[in-house]
Amino acid sequence: MPLTIDIISDVVCPWCYIGKRRLEQALEQYAIDNPDEPPPEIRWRPFQLNPDLPAEGIPRQEYIRRKFGPNGGANYKRVAQVGADEGLEMDFDGIEQQPNSLAAHSLIDLAEPGEAQDRVVEAFFNAYFVDNVNLTRRQNLIDIAVEAGLPRAAVEARLDDPGAIEEVRGADEEARGMGVEGVPFFIFNRRVALSGAHEPHTILDAIRQAEEAAQQD
Repeated sequence: MPLTIDIISDVVCPWCYIGKRRLEQALEQYAIDNPDEPPPEIRWRPFQLNPDLPAEGIPRQEYIRRKFGPNGGANYKRVAQVGADEGLEMDFDGIEQQPNSLAAHSLIDLAEPGEAQDRVVEAFFNAYFVDNVNLTRRQNLIDIAVEAGLPRAAVEARLDDPGAIEEVRGADEEARGMGVEGVPFFIFNRRVALSGAHEPHTILDAIRQAEEAAQQD
């Protein structure tokens, strides 16, 4: 059976983007160590850092003041440096609007788990943190998802479906019910959980623990 990885994440979480890069490094080493194993089955699952934000979001500076106080922007300098160390050029100063991420999550959920879904996740991370695209605007969401490979008609239909938003909200609540309080949150083979954007070697250790647990069943 292939390795399964469930990743609970939010597209507006910089540590989730960093965690994605570190997971990719861990999986590169995993492939080297296990050349005969099939590729892992990866599924991205939704979480909202800010579930109470309105659908139209709020100005970024207002969000930072509310969450961190008047000097809250300084918190992101360290995050930007860690991201740069992982090859990510995140422009926090260029973000103008803090979005509600339910719509973006609904489009990620539209994609098939695996490479297709990974492309959509990467596209949203890059759009928000690197290109500073406003994720509260419908056309922007459509453009990002379509450029990542999703059919335009399906994307538009998903954004017009209130039930899709409720499914995402339900998945978010399910994650909280499991005890998830922060993201990224990784679950390997449904046996071993790892919270946070850990270094690749720590992720690899968790993978090995999950595989050992599976062998004992």
